[in-house]
Amino acid sequence: MTQLPNPSQQQQLSCLKIPHTDPEIHSAIIHRLLFHLSQAKDKQQVIVVCVGTDRSTGDCLGPLVGTALARYKSPWFHLFGTLEEPVHAVNLQETLSSIYALYDNPFVIGIDACLGQSSSVGCIQVASGPLKPGAGVHKELPPVGDIHLTGIVNVGGFMEYFVLQNTRLSLVVRLSEIIATSLNEAIQEWKTRSTLVARLD
Repeated sequence: MTQLPNPSQQQQLSCLKIPHTDPEIHSAIIHRLLFHLSQAKDKQQVIVVCVGTDRSTGDCLGPLVGTALARYKSPWFHLFGTLEEPVHAVNLQETLSSIYALYDNPFVIGIDACLGQSSSVGCIQVASGPLKPGAGVHKELPPVGDIHLTGIVNVGGFMEYFVLQNTRLSLVVRLSEIIATSLNEAIQEWKTRSTLVARLD
């Protein structure tokens, strides 16, 4: 569970925040992801790390995204964190150590749920830099990702564990579907473009 920071002007420029009800949400997320993916080097392996646990309604966004992504069986990225094999507070450090041992200089995309202001609930964010899992519930965990996506699932600032347990599952599922679909399409389009450019060279 990531804590939503107060964005500076620079962060606002590098961060997309869009309500899940926006009819253009898929296109907006894909375009922003393509912008961030363009910063990656051609041969960098893409790793998607979906953080969260299936034991909390509000914090199961990551594993839901991971399970949805796994269905694509995509050759374009490596996936960590599903409902069956979640990446959470207990095994996050071990998972990250394994990733950096297995892959040379990977491009990591972190995914997590977060709490925010009431007006932001239901929004999805795409931002540069790592997410900080556990911050929303005052845990010290290692940062994750060169870029990250978060879904704002409920209101933060008080009784965070109780709030997470009383989050609407329908909202979390909807956010997870949007994130998974958009992320898969963006990575596929980026890899296709990269392959075409390589052939032209």
